[in-house]
Amino acid sequence: MSKGKMVLTLFLTFLKIGAFTFGGGYAMIALLEEEFVGKRKWLTHEEFLDIIAIGESTPGPIAINSATFIGFRQAGFFGSLFSTLGVVIPSVIIITAISLVFDRFMEFKYVQYAFEGIRVCVVYLIFTAGLRMFKGLKKKPHSFVIFSAVAVTFIAFYLFGLSFSSIICILVCGCVGLFVYAYESIRKKREGGAER
Repeated sequence: MSKGKMVLTLFLTFLKIGAFTFGGGYAMIALLEEEFVGKRKWLTHEEFLDIIAIGESTPGPIAINSATFIGFRQAGFFGSLFSTLGVVIPSVIIITAISLVFDRFMEFKYVQYAFEGIRVCVVYLIFTAGLRMFKGLKKKPHSFVIFSAVAVTFIAFYLFGLSFSSIICILVCGCVGLFVYAYESIRKKREGGAER
């Protein structure tokens, strides 16, 4: 596939994803995985998880970060530019249109019912994406320890009505991951030296 055709494909794919995803970036994860890992085979599941981790831990919305990263990986600068535009354009158009008539728009009972249904669907999409990512984790002890610690912490904070910054959680988990990686690297070097 030529670079120009790849850029056009990326733009149209992200335009479609941006137009039909409700609930923000987290709800989009399942669609991104289905499109780029399942359907197009452009990414492995492991690479996709890494992209989501990078997209979440860098500033900005996860949907835009992921689109930029995937676009750049597939077609360089123009791939990232048009992927980002593709995912943003539908939201800008829809939000602009709704903001002009928002008060009157929300007065319709059928619109309220539709939004209630969409909320349920968004929860399902986010839960499904999280479950898929959890299943895709490498089955290593530290992955389960970090996951369990985060889950228990968030549940405890929620039950006791305490606020907890997700930014701190990301930073702490990133530091723990670096520590575990450094520890395993040192251990492997020592084992390799001992074998000699």
